[in-house]
Amino acid sequence: MLQGGGALGAYQAGVFEALSKVYREPTWVAGISIGSINAALIAGNKAASRITRLREFWELVSSANQPPALAPSAAIRETLNEVSATNGMLFGVPGFFAPRFPPAPFQARGTLEAISYYDTAPLRQTLERLVDFDLINSGSVRLSVGAVNVRTGNFEYFDSAKQRIDVRHIMASGALPPGFPPVEIDGEHYWDGGLVSNTPLQYVLDQPGKRHRVVFQVDLFAAIGALPTTLAEATEREKDIRFSSRTRLNTRMELDRQVIAQAARRLIAKLPAALRDDPDVRALSRVRCEGAVDVVHLIYRSKHYESQSKDYEFSRLSMQEHWGAGRADMAHTLHDPRWIHHEPSATGVHVFDLTSDSPSSARANP
Repeated sequence: MLQGGGALGAYQAGVFEALSKVYREPTWVAGISIGSINAALIAGNKAASRITRLREFWELVSSANQPPALAPSAAIRETLNEVSATNGMLFGVPGFFAPRFPPAPFQARGTLEAISYYDTAPLRQTLERLVDFDLINSGSVRLSVGAVNVRTGNFEYFDSAKQRIDVRHIMASGALPPGFPPVEIDGEHYWDGGLVSNTPLQYVLDQPGKRHRVVFQVDLFAAIGALPTTLAEATEREKDIRFSSRTRLNTRMELDRQVIAQAARRLIAKLPAALRDDPDVRALSRVRCEGAVDVVHLIYRSKHYESQSKDYEFSRLSMQEHWGAGRADMAHTLHDPRWIHHEPSATGVHVFDLTSDSPSSARANP
């Protein structure tokens, strides 16, 4: 499950690179915003070419700002990052988006050009080149991406298990306003799913299934952070809280719901036959109950020189660092004794956050 977060999405690519060396073929990939793009690159390619396609995408979008010959100091690096982010805002990002000309205020009222600063036609071309949508729709790996209906405000998932997926669904999931235009699908227009929820956990756990599930949840904004010391740090911290808060709420609610549903099932099994037909018991029996779930949670944690522009700063050096951080965090998790030696349970929800700085980084809800 891949969260939205723009340029930080290279972290997810690194996570998947490390994961793919240990685990067999994934059965399902779900994403929102940049997570939906990474998810499409994974589900829309054969196993042998997934990392190549992910790297091709991330090297393309970071090609405008190559790394310096020598590693700069933190202060210089912060300045370089801001210059890179400003370049992206002014001139666009290769293979992703380009500024409109004339700008949106000078476009005809009522057009998509009038409500977005950038043209995402480059992204359409990139996705059509790097993603095999016939493979996605073959059912080899399930793909689900979230978007928001602009007219109704309702959250909607496009799911290859339920409908045919094409490039529009991926672009809709990443159409963050007012930068990007909404995407029209079957007469409705859709914006970035991160406007409602930045992680697909709720949708994944809402889908019926009795088998034990191992879910890797890869988030790009950390809820925990230090007190800001400057206005720039305050802006960055506000963004972290805004994009992580709904994720934390949804995660906690979904995990609690799973625990309650499983407890209700066990309780009903203990009741005498005379009580099985009680209306309250029948109501409890209808509560959806899934099999055991292991959630492995990985969260990108910002470098001290990154600022509020970190999610739209597409320099090659930052991309390489994000990718490397994801690869290292996933490798660390997979080799942690608490993960290696844990016993899969038939019931319950178990959450593993093995890269956390907290003293207790693995917890379980029996």
